[in-house]
Amino acid sequence: MCPEPLAPGFWANSLVSRLSARFQRVGGGEKWLWCVKWKGKDLFDLVCRTLGLRETWFFGLQYTIKDTVAWLKMDKKVLDHDVPTEEPVTFHFLAKFYPENAEEELVQEITQHLFFLQVKKQILDEKIYCPPEASVLLASYAVQAKYGDYDPNVHKRGFLAQEELLPKRVINLYQMTPEMWEERITAWYAEHRGRARDEAEMEYLKIAQDLEMYGVNYFAIRNKKGTELLLGVDALGLHIYDPDNRLTPKISFPWNEIRNISYSDKEFTIKPLDKKIDVFKFNSSKLRVNKLILQLCIGNHDLFMRRRKADSLEVQQMKAQAREEKARKQMERQRLAREKQMREEAERTRDELERRLMQLKEEATMANEALMRSEETADLLAEKAQITEEEAKLLAQKAAEAEQEMQRIKATAIRTEEEKRLMEQKVLEAEMLALKMAEESERRAKEADQLKQDLQEARESERRAKQKLLEITSKSSYTSMNSSTTALPTDLPSFNLISESLSFDFKDTDMKRLSMEIEKEKVEYMEKSKHLQEQLNELKTEIEALKLKERETALDILHNENASRGNSKHNTIKKLSAEKAKSFILSFNLFSSNL
Repeated sequence: MCPEPLAPGFWANSLVSRLSARFQRVGGGEKWLWCVKWKGKDLFDLVCRTLGLRETWFFGLQYTIKDTVAWLKMDKKVLDHDVPTEEPVTFHFLAKFYPENAEEELVQEITQHLFFLQVKKQILDEKIYCPPEASVLLASYAVQAKYGDYDPNVHKRGFLAQEELLPKRVINLYQMTPEMWEERITAWYAEHRGRARDEAEMEYLKIAQDLEMYGVNYFAIRNKKGTELLLGVDALGLHIYDPDNRLTPKISFPWNEIRNISYSDKEFTIKPLDKKIDVFKFNSSKLRVNKLILQLCIGNHDLFMRRRKADSLEVQQMKAQAREEKARKQMERQRLAREKQMREEAERTRDELERRLMQLKEEATMANEALMRSEETADLLAEKAQITEEEAKLLAQKAAEAEQEMQRIKATAIRTEEEKRLMEQKVLEAEMLALKMAEESERRAKEADQLKQDLQEARESERRAKQKLLEITSKSSYTSMNSSTTALPTDLPSFNLISESLSFDFKDTDMKRLSMEIEKEKVEYMEKSKHLQEQLNELKTEIEALKLKERETALDILHNENASRGNSKHNTIKKLSAEKAKSFILSFNLFSSNL
């Protein structure tokens, strides 16, 4: 009974190693475990079924015997092969034949993947020469196949530190640190965005198949002269190389130009299709090597001819299924790409919403803090408003007191005006009296002049009388008339200037006293007004911030202009009072000068 298939997904080498454990001898006896009669094809088919591989013609099971590799024959029993006697027996599931064009010939994804793994290992093991720049490019495709699209947030510096991506020869060829290599690989890796794993692996194979040593099996040979050479067998034909140059063949025999290939013991013969060309013969080191060379030549020649014919029904079916699978995967990738894009957009939207939410939270926090500050400010303003209200009440009270004081001052001013009017009336009366006195003085002066004139006339009459009396006396002795005529009348009119002057001096002193009292009251009024003005200015300063300029009236504007000029009601009154007093003094001085 054959063993049950293993779960798919195991690497081929590991899988074959596990299967090889089934072929163990028990206690050195001749009894075998399962599948004693298995042929090579049975074991090979088991591996292919386990892997899901249908393009089986590229692969084979390889084992090593006496430092020489060999391939398990399909039509021969496994145990009839010259396999090692060590236990367990190990077979390697490897690509035995390589395609000319990997993109056209490799249909299944598993086939591409197995070729990718094998070619990659051969390049890293330096079994296939790869230039440094191509090594970096191939490494970038290998990274794309393993990690997917490059994401700088995920694939940060050092993520390739544990990866084996470049041949040691390339690394040792340059004075570059691993970080520098990683930087260059990552730069190309970022350009492969959007490629699926199978696409990246196929790009890897398309580059690798152009390498000179790709798919070539080398064998040491000698020509008839004993010169050491290398024979290369690949998908295109047979090639002869110089041992020191495995890249450029010296002679090539394409499969379509070879008529026959054969060996006899250690001698190997290549007969070209053109009979004019000499037959090429060489010797190998072992007969087993010639068998292997012939086996590889037959397989490669069959595939070479097969590629140039119409595909078989099985291949056509596989290619149709592969196209359908590829189309399905393409649609699936597109769907996944759309979903990824939608997910990325959703994530961006989510991130934006989260950012917006955080911003709103910060704004809410700031708003709460601002609200708390506003509440504190409101409390302070309320407290200040209360204090201001109290101050306003106090100021209102002071304003009422000031108003009362103003009323008292106004009353005093009214009394002062009354007294002023009385004084003016007295002055007017004094002027009238002075005018009357002047008229009376003039009248008296006229009377005095008249009296003087009469006195003169009387004296003249007296003189004439005396003369006449003398004349009469001289004429008569009567002398008693002389004494009676010398006396003057005592009731003659006269004008006393001294008494009038004293009376006027008394009136001038009373006016000076009244003026001093008025000036004293003005000083007291100004002091009270100054204190009140200071209080009003202080209140004005406190409420200036709450003032609405657009609501100012024309009077407010005029008041502000006067305040800016320093003009106030008291200053205006003082100026007017000074002007009136000056006018009064001028009038008084004029009146005094007239007197």
